[in-house]
Amino acid sequence: MIIALYFLIGFLASLLGSMAGLGGGIIIKPLLDFFGHYDLPTIGLLSASTVLAMSTMSLIEVKRMNHNFDRSIGLLIACGSILGGFIGKGLFNHLVSDQSLTYFISIFQSALLALILIIIFLYMRYKNALRAYRLTNKWIILAVGIALGMLSSFLGIGGGPLNVAVLYLLFSMNAKNAVISSTFIIFFSQLSALALIAVTTGFSGYDLSMIGYMIGGGILGGWIGSRMVSKLSNKRIETVFNLTILLIIIINIYNLFFY
Repeated sequence: MIIALYFLIGFLASLLGSMAGLGGGIIIKPLLDFFGHYDLPTIGLLSASTVLAMSTMSLIEVKRMNHNFDRSIGLLIACGSILGGFIGKGLFNHLVSDQSLTYFISIFQSALLALILIIIFLYMRYKNALRAYRLTNKWIILAVGIALGMLSSFLGIGGGPLNVAVLYLLFSMNAKNAVISSTFIIFFSQLSALALIAVTTGFSGYDLSMIGYMIGGGILGGWIGSRMVSKLSNKRIETVFNLTILLIIIINIYNLFFY
């Protein structure tokens, strides 16, 4: 049952994540917090590995189906995200090295994540009434990537919902292009997060008994989700995004106040 549970978490998170550009980490993190089987560093590693598997499969399908998206913007944000990811992960590792702070960091993460998601949910609901921009300055785009990478890496969420909202607001993308670009950015940010673990702490200190099942779920979810994106309208994708964000807000608030 434990194996089935973790495979299902990886699969459903990756399915919804690849359909809405959320990545999956935004779903995996609060769910693993809820079940409480692993400490924060292990949760971050399991989430990053699953999301990397999902994003790899999704991008393979995107290339196979010849979807067009602005790779130049995605690559600049991805480069910034890698740098910001190193900073955010380094800060996180420094804080959790003090065992007395782990509990408070978990509370802070849940509270900050819930607040960010509420803001994103409200923005997505009313974005048509707000002005959207189209940034072209490469340095500003790079700085946006650094900020996204720092925040998403510290929270251990892969950056999906943040990426999508920023791509709507600052680059005037439609739903499909935002989803694909977000997945492109997530791939590089999660790859850098795992590389940082490899060259600093290594993987020997983590409980990786469930990682293979979660990666398997991530691959399957990414494959199905990416194929569904090509069949869904922009409005349907936005609906999936908003409903998923609402569900994650509820889980985070529950974790914060009751767990």
